[in-house]
Order: sequence, then structure tokens, then C-alpha cells
Amino acid sequence: MSSAGRHADFEPWGDPVVTEPLADNTADVIVVGAGPAGSTTAYHLARSGLDVLLLEKTEFPREKVCGDGLTPRAVKQLVAMGIDISEEAGWLRNKGLRIIGGGNRLQLDWPDLASFPNYGLVRKRDDFDEQLARQAQKAGARLYERCNVSGPIVDDRTGRITGVTAKLGVEKREVTFHAPLVVAADGNSTRLSLAMGLHRREDRPMGVAVRTYFESPRHDDDYLESWLELWDRRGSEKRLLPGYGWIFGMGDGTSNVGLGVLNTSADFKELDWREVLKAWCASMPEEWGYTPENMTGPIRGAALPMAFNRQPHYTKGLLLVGDAGGLVNPFNGEGIAYAMESGQIAADVVVQAFARATPAQRELALRNYPRILKDTYGGYYTLGRAFVKIIANQKVMQIGTQRGLTHPVMMKFVLKLLANLTDPTGGDAMDRVINALSKVAPKA
Repeated sequence: MSSAGRHADFEPWGDPVVTEPLADNTADVIVVGAGPAGSTTAYHLARSGLDVLLLEKTEFPREKVCGDGLTPRAVKQLVAMGIDISEEAGWLRNKGLRIIGGGNRLQLDWPDLASFPNYGLVRKRDDFDEQLARQAQKAGARLYERCNVSGPIVDDRTGRITGVTAKLGVEKREVTFHAPLVVAADGNSTRLSLAMGLHRREDRPMGVAVRTYFESPRHDDDYLESWLELWDRRGSEKRLLPGYGWIFGMGDGTSNVGLGVLNTSADFKELDWREVLKAWCASMPEEWGYTPENMTGPIRGAALPMAFNRQPHYTKGLLLVGDAGGLVNPFNGEGIAYAMESGQIAADVVVQAFARATPAQRELALRNYPRILKDTYGGYYTLGRAFVKIIANQKVMQIGTQRGLTHPVMMKFVLKLLANLTDPTGGDAMDRVINALSKVAPKA
């Protein structure tokens, strides 16, 4: 059942602030940002019959910094959204992860699990996000592109967010949108969250991802490749950085080559990561083609907000999903899967809230969203934060790569842990150990 017609006489969280609106500016839910988190949220909300406005500041197609490699967790979410992930539709499948470090090279297939598929995917972000946004549109969400949200509309009596102000189109026309609930899916910078007083936690790890594309004969690789030793070779003495490098074949004649680095490095803010990437690429075999003349685009970088670095995930009518809520996995820097999963969780909570009879009952349902996130990821992210501190020690990192990669069974366990790929019930001994550790760790 579509709720577009019923919203006018169903104001469950109070009357909206009166402004000069667009004719169709009112909805059940406003989602700010049409990246993976926002589009997934909007899709599941619309599929459940709610009237959804999806506001995207840019115009599709558009570029985003990403490794372009999707693990089985993300694949599961794409399947749940009904996305065509066939090769004919432009997707490249991968079998697993190739790990290189300490003079060793180990190839591991994605695990066979009941909960997740046993393959990953590769797709450039310049059209990946658009596919998700168009799928949300097909489900009934109303998408506004070139709609730059400038701030929240807050009810002076309650302090609740009741809508947003925005600048729309090339002419940047000032408009307002109204809804009893707003979802912040506006990425790491999340100006909307900041305007509502939600600031980043400094005690959580932060990373940076830097990548570019090269024409390369390695473009058709059916394994994602991760280099666990990331050496900065620019000075007189090389040094090991807390992070990893990646090489992902795109299947179109190019490779996505990049690095992800954690802020545990003493001079994290001073390092020029683009120069570090250039030096790392220069150390690769010449026949791979990772040279300046083969570069097909500029080097771009982006922040990786990890381990719930912005909380609470629900307050005063605002829900945070994806990077806005700091949901990047601290073990491996993966963000897309958790963006999409948090979007689905948020949508489920909102749908249940709209089915409640009183404002108090609806608010009770909404306050369950942060608890579900912590139950789902809290313990695992706590383990990830400990992992981040451990690998900040260069000696530990070197010993781990040199010795660990010679033990395939151990590395299979590490792959499951780092990629968060286990069966919650009925799994093998590795699954049970990882699940138990995640369960007993504090859900902070």
C-alpha cells in the first residue's frame, strides 16, 4: 500500500514547521544522500509502502573514491534489492582474496556459507551508485538529483527534526522538504548530523583510502589482491605503514590500484598519501603497467569513518546510516556492505515504527535502532579496534605477515574474521570462535 495519500492526515510526530514548500515536498521519510546507504534505505522503505524522498546533492552518474571490490556481504544486499548482477549487466565476479606479504603469496577462496554467497563482485562506483538509486526509484522512492541539503528544520518546541532545507537544480533554488523522520546518509562529512549536534568520536579509528586506475594486462583477475605490507619507500629508510594496498582487476582493461591507511601512524596527517601511492606503484613489476603514462584518471582520496565513530545512531527524528554513522569495518576498511546493511536495518525499524498507534510507541520502536546496530556489529567492531592498535606496531605487523601467510588454515580463519564472513548458526569451528569472540566483546 502506498502511503503517499495518507501522509496528509497522518502526522505521528507532530505538525511540521510551516515554510514555503514545493507542491510535493512532504513525505513519510526523507533520506539525505543517494549513496549505497541512502538508496538501500529508500528502496526498502518504498517497498514497504512508505512515501520516501531521496535527495542527492550531485547528478548521476558520478564518481566516488572506492576500491570497487565487493565482498559476499555486499553481494547479498544487491541480491536482496533485486539488482541484476550478471556478467551481461557489467559485473565482474571474483572467487576470493589473494594475500601478499612477508615474501609469501596465498590465494583464498571466499568461504562456503549458508548466510552469504561464495563470490564477490567488482563494479566501478561511477555507475554502481546510480544503479542502486534507480532501483529505489523503481520501488517508489522520489529521487531529487542536484539537491544540496543545507540544513535541518527543527521544531522549536520539541527539538525534533521535521524536514530539511535545500538548494535545488542548476539555479540552486531554495526549497524545503518535510517529514516526521529524516535519514542521514550523507557520508563521512554528514553536515546534517553535525547541524543536529552529532560530532565524531575521537576515540575511534579513522582511515584514508587513496586510489587510481591504470591500463593493465592484469585487468581480468578473478581474485581481489591485498598487499598486507605497505611500505613507504620515499625516504632513505623504508618504513612499514599501518594499512594495506590493493589491486582489483576491473575486467575492462584497467586495474583499480589503491591503499588504505589507518590514523595510528604518528605522522598520519602530514603524509602525502598520493605520493605514497605513486611510490608503491613504482615498486611494482613494470609489465603490470602501473606507471604514470598508463594512468587513466587522477588519484583521489576519501576518509574511512570506522567502528561507530558517530553516535547515537538515532535521536530526535534523525537516523544515521552508512558512513554518516561510522559503520566502516575497522578490520578491512569495507564500507559498502555495512552501508547497505544499516540501510536495510533502519528501514525495517522505521516501517515498524509507522505501524505503532501512539507517538510514545513509535518513539520506542525508533530507539531500538541503535541497539540493533550494537547487537549486530558492536562486539565485532570492538575486536576491530583492538586489531587496529595491534597492527600499529611495525614489528607485530611484520611477524604476522611473514609467519601467518605460511599457514593456510590460520589465514582462512583470518579471512573469515577480517571480512566478517561467518554463519551465525550451524557454522564450522572457525565460525563459532569468531561469533563467540564478537558476542563477549563489549558492544561500545
